[in-house]
Amino acid sequence: MKIYRAFGVCGLAGALIWGSVLPASAAIDSPEGRPLIETKDAAGSGEYEEWNGAAGEAAFRHPAALLALPDGSVLVSDTDNHRIRIVRNDRAAVYAGTEWNLLTGDGGHPLGAYADGPADTSFFSSPLGIASDAKGNVYVADQGNHAVRKISPDGTVSTLAGSGLLGNADGKGSAASFYAPSDVAVDPAGNVYVADTLNHAIRKIGADGQVTTLNALPERTAEIFSGVVEGTGDFRDGPIAVARFNEPTGLALDAKGNLYISDTGNQRIRYMDFEAGTVRTIAGGGELAENKLYVEGAYVDGPAGAARFFSPRGIAIDAVGGVYIADSLNHAVRYLKDGRVTTIAGQAGEHGNANGIDEAARLYRPSDVSIDKDGDLYVADTFNNKVRKIEFYALPSGWQANGTIRVLHNQQEIKLATPPALKDGRVMLPVRAVAETLGYTVTYKDDKVALTGPNGKSVTLTVGSPEVTLGTAPGTTVRLEASPYTHKGITYVPVRLIAEPLGTAVDWHAETKTLLLRD
Repeated sequence: MKIYRAFGVCGLAGALIWGSVLPASAAIDSPEGRPLIETKDAAGSGEYEEWNGAAGEAAFRHPAALLALPDGSVLVSDTDNHRIRIVRNDRAAVYAGTEWNLLTGDGGHPLGAYADGPADTSFFSSPLGIASDAKGNVYVADQGNHAVRKISPDGTVSTLAGSGLLGNADGKGSAASFYAPSDVAVDPAGNVYVADTLNHAIRKIGADGQVTTLNALPERTAEIFSGVVEGTGDFRDGPIAVARFNEPTGLALDAKGNLYISDTGNQRIRYMDFEAGTVRTIAGGGELAENKLYVEGAYVDGPAGAARFFSPRGIAIDAVGGVYIADSLNHAVRYLKDGRVTTIAGQAGEHGNANGIDEAARLYRPSDVSIDKDGDLYVADTFNNKVRKIEFYALPSGWQANGTIRVLHNQQEIKLATPPALKDGRVMLPVRAVAETLGYTVTYKDDKVALTGPNGKSVTLTVGSPEVTLGTAPGTTVRLEASPYTHKGITYVPVRLIAEPLGTAVDWHAETKTLLLRD
């Protein structure tokens, strides 16, 4: 079931919001296809600390990856605390690693270490991406230890591949080496894929423990300072064996068993198709200039080939094949579906720490995303030291079209004594019922209607005039496309006139002819 977001004045959505002329068809989609969401805090006080306890009071140090589990709990790579945490039943606790940091460096900041064994005596170093298999094993890209670790259901931590020393060697178990791996993904056959970030490689750990490198390694160098030359990543689509990457950091397997890759340094989302034997770019772009380590980051929504990212990292795939992307340096969560990229949370170039409806939410360097069993999205909001949750709006259970236009405020129907009215091909709503539901006090004087809302917000309109005043005198004058009018003692207005000053989102669901008000 689709929900259509109204942007600007278009079609029936525009008619409902502004009073525009009704078109022949009510099948309206937004230009961006943005889903309707609300962003909330799931865990973390925002303090850069290591406290356990109630989720809202717990503290993290730059949580950079997470995994929503089938039982409703969420694993979190508490990266600067060098441990894996779990958020369960609104409480945060340690899942693997010592209960408290035992090693500290300059300024008292925690230090990572490397040790296998029981979960509560194991050590990690800047752990990042997390994945799990059908048996309940959890795999961790242990970045600082240049290894892939495994946490068994009984709590035993072991090293699946790597030795704790950086390198770039294939082999089995400790004979293999990695360089700052950032993410892992596990397929049903037990193969573990690794984003081996600073080797610019996608590695595969077979079910037998053998590590192989899937793509070609770069040979490119860049003079980053005068006389200082450094090896760096590269870009090439094509057959898997010759494809090249630039600091890949995020992985996700789709229903076909193929691999989506956040190619961070190339500002792209790539697709490794094992059946076709190819790697191709499916979103993002830009040129890798001479003597530059990375493609220049940018922000553009729209067709996937024209879309632009700025350090895309963790990715997750939903039930319909859409791809959520933690676009870290754009401080946003992006969504790739049907060849288009949209932004669902955050504001490009504007970091912050705010919850709210749709565009109101603010993030600060989100690094990972994970979808839970209900289809909602968790976000590792790294520099806010929080785990955030993005909930997707759903119509009330059993809500269906009944041949009339209806209004929902969040999940509750606004019962209208008089139905929405059509006047000269325009849809208007009775002001009192809607305004009072949104918290306004409505007063009438002659032909003027004054709406006084929470926190002193107000709207003053004149029946028969397209001009309304927002705020107290002199206020701001706004001109509507349709004038409020009175019929049989009922004043009708475009609903956005009432909703927008209070920060209430106005949307239209075409299938059920429902106006959606959310705050």
